[in-house]
Amino acid sequence: MPVEVIMPKLGMAMKEGTVSQWNKTEGEAVKKGDPIASISSEKIEMEIESPADGNVLKINVPEGKGVPPGTVICYIGNPDEEVAATAAQVQEEKGEEEIKAAHPAPLPKKPGKARVKISPVARKMAEAAGIKPEDIKGTGPGGRITKEDVEQAIASKKESRKQDSLIQAPAGKEPKHTPVSGMRKVIAERMHASLQSAAQLTITMKADVTELLALKTQVKETIAKRYDSKLTITDFIARAAILALENHPEMNSAFMDNTIVTYPEIHLGIATAVEKGLIVPVIRNAESKSLIDLAKEIKEKTAAARSGKLPADEMQGSTFTISSLGASGVEFFTPILNPPEAGILGVGVVSDEAVFIGDKIEKRSRLPLSLTFDHRVLDGAPAAAFLQTVKQYLEEPVTMLL
Repeated sequence: MPVEVIMPKLGMAMKEGTVSQWNKTEGEAVKKGDPIASISSEKIEMEIESPADGNVLKINVPEGKGVPPGTVICYIGNPDEEVAATAAQVQEEKGEEEIKAAHPAPLPKKPGKARVKISPVARKMAEAAGIKPEDIKGTGPGGRITKEDVEQAIASKKESRKQDSLIQAPAGKEPKHTPVSGMRKVIAERMHASLQSAAQLTITMKADVTELLALKTQVKETIAKRYDSKLTITDFIARAAILALENHPEMNSAFMDNTIVTYPEIHLGIATAVEKGLIVPVIRNAESKSLIDLAKEIKEKTAAARSGKLPADEMQGSTFTISSLGASGVEFFTPILNPPEAGILGVGVVSDEAVFIGDKIEKRSRLPLSLTFDHRVLDGAPAAAFLQTVKQYLEEPVTMLL
């Protein structure tokens, strides 16, 4: 009996999964444990392995199509086994027949008096090329469209398509066209929807983290011996953002259904780059965690995210997000809100700068901060006050330990 391969449920909130890519084709032999397809949900992508030895008898879900969890996406079995139609397929076919019966195809319209003069051979060529005779200029007697006219129209159409595809390609080479699917498609849709649905504004500021880096070095050995861990600048930034959110709860909000929803707990999202895109592990109830506990959880969840082992429900429900491009050498940038959150903090690269301290010039380490916020939830002044508080904690790092 054929074995069903179903779309798994990647987290409690998952409503639909998409087959990003099939690694096997119908009829191809597989062994138990072989990766047969890649699937993706809103925030995660993973491989589906064959549950048994055999052949791929039938693929039910094509690449790029989303289906609910529990849907049979293919069958594995012996080559001589037959696959019965699933109840969903039967219902779908029945539904299509009912639609056709209820809406019969309209009768063809009678041709009007005005007719295009075209030879039968030319008409057949135009139809095969998908060109309307009305769009072709005839050069024959009385404006009649000839075979040569159609050939010229086809050549013009091909040249037009070629020119459209050549976007300043070097040395006459055509650009590569990659269909957007899986996680990349989800990210594209979410980022576009974010910009379309929120009044986003970005403000910037620099924090002097000279003392912070000194403190980090000072406690390095103690943290390693006592907690078998280490603190990164990201850990301190996360702690500073959490404390600032407690002081400015309006930033820990969302705009939904013409209502500003302010959350009592802080669920901090840490944007993490993975091989095929970007995902956001969530540190729940971050306000209740010490700096050490926060650092450990950030490391564990980002590592699990990069290895593809983080459960989908641990990438949902954040109330504020931090995104860093410091490792890429970026200073200021414009982070895009993670809907429906009201704020996201962008972190750049630390650089040494000459700064006036009183009348003297000193070398100081400065950290660029970019805050994007939803102007529907709060205005520039309270957003600036929040960013100023983050800056203050980073410049007085001992206060984060008290």
